[in-house]
Amino acid sequence: MLPPQADLLIKGGTIYPGGAEPITGDVAIKDDRIVAVGPHLKVAAARILDARGMIVAPGFIDPHSHMEDWLTDDDAQRRLVEPFLMQGVTTAFVGNDGGGRIKVGELLASPRTKPVGINFASYTGFGTIRSEVIGNARRTPTAEELAREKALVRQAMCEGALGLSTGLFYAPQSFSQTDEVVALAQVASGMGGRYDTHLRDEANYTVGLAAAVDEAIAIARDGHIPAHISHIKALGVDVQGLAPAIIAKIEQARREGLDVTASQYPWEASGTSLVASLIPLWAQDGGRAAMLRRFDDPALAESLRSEIGENLRRRGGAGSLLIVEGRWKNQRLDAVARGLGLDPVAAAIAAIREGDAATISFNMAESDIVAFMRQPWTMTDSDASTAHPRVYGSFARKYAVYVKERKVLTLREFIDRSSALTADWFGLTDRGHLRPGAFADVVVFDPATYAARATYEQPDLTATGVRWVLVNGRLAVEDGRLTGTANGRELPHTPPAGSCQ
Repeated sequence: MLPPQADLLIKGGTIYPGGAEPITGDVAIKDDRIVAVGPHLKVAAARILDARGMIVAPGFIDPHSHMEDWLTDDDAQRRLVEPFLMQGVTTAFVGNDGGGRIKVGELLASPRTKPVGINFASYTGFGTIRSEVIGNARRTPTAEELAREKALVRQAMCEGALGLSTGLFYAPQSFSQTDEVVALAQVASGMGGRYDTHLRDEANYTVGLAAAVDEAIAIARDGHIPAHISHIKALGVDVQGLAPAIIAKIEQARREGLDVTASQYPWEASGTSLVASLIPLWAQDGGRAAMLRRFDDPALAESLRSEIGENLRRRGGAGSLLIVEGRWKNQRLDAVARGLGLDPVAAAIAAIREGDAATISFNMAESDIVAFMRQPWTMTDSDASTAHPRVYGSFARKYAVYVKERKVLTLREFIDRSSALTADWFGLTDRGHLRPGAFADVVVFDPATYAARATYEQPDLTATGVRWVLVNGRLAVEDGRLTGTANGRELPHTPPAGSCQ
C-alpha cells in the first residue's frame, strides 16, 4: 500500500474551483495547501471525506465585515468567528468605513497570542486618521495637518494595511473635501493599496447618491488607485429605482480604464445608528457633547426638528427604523414614540440622549438589490454589525434566496463573486481558488439545506447546511459543528520593494 500522499481527500463532490466551470471530483490537501484537484484522483490520503451530493468551493471571502472585535476578543471561542465559519467564510477584511487602525501592525500581530478562526486583512481608516490629526472639527486640514495625515497612511501601509478605507457619510469624515481624500489615496496607491469607501451619500442627505458615486470614481481617477464601493445600495424612498443609472456610471468608468468594483449584502434593510440615520451633519460638528448641547438650544430647535423629520421621511418613516440595542431593543421608532407619548422626532431625540443605539433601517427596493447583484463586478459582503442578521446569514441567504429560490444568480456566479473575484481583485495570493498550490481554504455545503436562519427578530442564529470548512488545511467545521480549531492567519499587504525605506 502506498503511504499517504495527502492528509485529507475531499472525494466525489461537485467542485466549483473559483473562476472556472464545475467538475465532479476530488480535492487533495497536504499541510496547508491543495496538492491536487480533479476527477478520480489516484491519491492516498490519511483521511477521506465523502462529499458526494455536496458542493465543494473555495472558502468565502468577506471584503467588508466589521469583525475586528471578534478577532481580538479575550474569549477564545468568540475569536473562532462562528457566524462566518458556519457560512463557509474563511477570510474577512476589517477596518472598513474609515474605522481602521493606524497601528495596523499591532492588529496583524495579535494572532500570535490570540489565535483566530479565520484569515483577515485590515485597512487603515480615514476616520481614525482625521480624528487623530484634526479631531471632530468641521474644517479642511492645514498643509501641515494634511502632511501628517499622509504620513499616517504611509505608516499604516508599511505595517501591512490593505489600503485606505473611508466612511464619508460619517462625521468627522463627512467634513472632508474630495481633494483631501485624493491626497491620502495617492499615498496608498503608491504603496500598492486599494481604496474602499462607504459613499458620502447613499441616499439624498447631502450630495446625493449619483454625486457620491461620481466622487468615488474621481478618487479612483485622481488618486490613481483601484476603488471599491462597499455595500452598494440605493437607500431611501427618494433614490429607490436609481440602480440602473448608478450601474451605468460605474460601467462607463470601467470602460475608461478605471478599476472600480463594488460589494453588496443581500438584505433589504441597512444597519447604522440613530445619530447617523437622523441627525444633520451640522448638529454633529464637534462630537456627541456638542450635539447634545444643540438639542438644548431653543434657537436651534425648529431647524433641528425640521431636518430630523426630513431624514425620517427619507428613511421611510418612523415605522421603518428598528432599534436593536438598549432600552428600546427590538422596537420600531413609531412604537417608541407611542410608548413615550411623543411625536417620532421628539422620541428620536429622547432615545439619542440615552445613547446612539444601533438601528436597522428598512429602506431598499428589491429591484435595486437585484440590479446591483447581477453585475459581474459586485462581490458578496456582510457589513456585519450589531444585531443585524447579516452577521450570521449574508452568504447563506444570498445562496438560498437569490440562487436557489429567485434564480437571480447561478451557483457559479454566487461562488465566484464570494471567493475568486474578491481574492483576485484584492490581491490575495493563492486564495479564492481550488487549485494545486493554493491555500486549503475550503467550504463543503449541502445545496439542499444551505440557508440563513437569522432574522431581524432573531439575528444571532447560525446558518445551516455547511458540512465541512477548512482554514489553511485544518478542519474548522466538521459535520456541521465547530471543531474549536483556530487556524486563521493575518494577511498583511506587502508594499513594493523600497517604498518603506
